[in-house]
Amino acid sequence: MSLAEVQKEALALPENERALLTVSLLETLAPLEPEVSDDEVLQRDSDLESGRAKEISHEEFMRRVEAERGK
Repeated sequence: MSLAEVQKEALALPENERALLTVSLLETLAPLEPEVSDDEVLQRDSDLESGRAKEISHEEFMRRVEAERGK
């Protein structure tokens, strides 16, 4: 059975069965490793508190990301 066929069958299930299937599938995946270490979080917090770094809004963050991606 192809992935497309499995997907079609899964999407035809009632919502509660899709939810159970989702949980079952997620339990088979390896846990995600954090992309930022605890040490880096502490350093960033220290940088903010000391003024070495400044906070930006979510909107400004998104603007910068989009500009970097060339949008």
